Amino acid sequence: ELLTLAKPGSRDPLAFLGLHYAAVRRYAPRLLDRLVFTGIASTRTLLRAVTILRDLNATGKRTVPSGAPVDFIPTRWMPFVLTGDQIDRRYYELCVLSELRHRLRAGDLWVAGSRKYRDFDAHLLPAQEWRTQAGPTALPISLDYADYWGDKMQRLNQELNVVTRLLARGELPDVSFKGGKLSVSPLAATVPKEAEQLASRLYRLVPRVKITQLLLDVDAWTGFSRQFTHLHSGEAPGSTTGVLTVVLADAINLGLSKMAEASPGLTERQLAWTAQWHVRDDTYSAALAEIVNAQGRQPLAAVWGEGTTSSSDGQRFRTGAQGRASGQVNLRYGPEPGVTFYTHVSDQYAPFHTKVIAANIRDATHVLDGLLYHEADLQIEEHYTDTHGYTEHVFALCDLLGFRFAPRIRDLGDSRLFIAKRDDPGVVLEPLIGGRLNERLIATHWDDILRLAASIRSGTTTASLMLSKLGSYSRRNGLANALRELGRAQRTLFTLEWLQSPALRKRVQIGLNKGEARNALSRAVYFHRNGEVRDRRPTAQANRASGLNFVVAAIALWNTVHLQR
Repeated sequence: ELLTLAKPGSRDPLAFLGLHYAAVRRYAPRLLDRLVFTGIASTRTLLRAVTILRDLNATGKRTVPSGAPVDFIPTRWMPFVLTGDQIDRRYYELCVLSELRHRLRAGDLWVAGSRKYRDFDAHLLPAQEWRTQAGPTALPISLDYADYWGDKMQRLNQELNVVTRLLARGELPDVSFKGGKLSVSPLAATVPKEAEQLASRLYRLVPRVKITQLLLDVDAWTGFSRQFTHLHSGEAPGSTTGVLTVVLADAINLGLSKMAEASPGLTERQLAWTAQWHVRDDTYSAALAEIVNAQGRQPLAAVWGEGTTSSSDGQRFRTGAQGRASGQVNLRYGPEPGVTFYTHVSDQYAPFHTKVIAANIRDATHVLDGLLYHEADLQIEEHYTDTHGYTEHVFALCDLLGFRFAPRIRDLGDSRLFIAKRDDPGVVLEPLIGGRLNERLIATHWDDILRLAASIRSGTTTASLMLSKLGSYSRRNGLANALRELGRAQRTLFTLEWLQSPALRKRVQIGLNKGEARNALSRAVYFHRNGEVRDRRPTAQANRASGLNFVVAAIALWNTVHLQR
């Protein structure tokens, strides 16, 4: 924060910093002494400067030696660092710290022993072996850059020509283009009154049931309780009732103490033992897969979808009591701290993956985790999110990993299209063109892009970790920029199809509505303590999210079976 204040500009940065420079001087020697930096070749002179500052701090010398490297110093710093033939120690030190920060954010520097600033390359499959280890079919695309990019550019040019022609004729359905501004009309409601009346009639026929009996029914159909195995022995639980009680305590946010008071024959100590040894992230995931697979086998579920599309969305819960310390503030939700349960729902209303994320983290970071790391038999081909679920990095990786990504982008008319090196698209589309794709950048980093995608697909690293790191890097990082260019191409293709296809818009809307229906149900289930997350530990919060999602999935299956009857 102090370095941010010390940026050179029209005024003297040290004068602007004032007495705070003393704090920087106390902080800098300890930082440089205790952290070990390494980096790519272009950071060599910056690292030499770090070594010189360490020596100065250790010996107590004040003068920077005349041979100290200066070629890493940005132009805007030069008038302050170099005064004649002398190097100003104070500005030199500030400049080194500032460049360290920039290079760490760019991913060009690494800190030994750090998780956040670990060498990016260390997360991936070995550079010389990734094709062999991941296998030739690791990615569902051509690994040859010329084939892959040639096909994509051919499709892009074709779609551009079609949209240009239709837009000039005013024949794009529900699309208007006036004064260089593009707008798409909202979808009209298509559910007839008779369907709503039938739905009400059907739900009146569904029997009323206690949630405890519902879980017992679903367990009898699926046998999910056997998946809550003992942590050490791997044996199925001796008491199904104990496991279901712990799961319900998570789902309704009641906690084990109050659940024991409401459960005759079960003590808090018994429930705590069951929770410790049988109920955890991996057993929740395996048991959830049993329910999701059972949902997919119901004939009525096939009416809703084929199990090949899904949507994901974040649902925010306020944090209270001890949980407030772990909550984050997101201005999208207001000033109250909270956490987000991010959940994936199939087109058959089965919520097949959930995780807890900080409320100040963009949803898009976690989109691919749910698609890649669930245990159900679903084969997702197309995935929907709202605006918060998309970035150009997500567009690129979804394409490389074989998922068709279809977000509902707010203010689509303000987004820009990116084109290849081709003839001018014409005066009709010209206001929408944001630039030309940097094909050379993508080609240069093609092998790195494939290695990244293969590493994510093979489970060597997680998609959310890589997206988080790439998103935090500055514009100087070549791989992040190349992946962004690839995402721009894919987003442009998607936008051109969106403009032509009301059917696509409708599919996305229906998919997102199913996610909203799931969120409404989960809000009703997670009722205790006013729906606040009061657990401080991440594992406890994760169990709350998993228990809630599990019970919602069980309710969906139970409703499906009885509606079907």
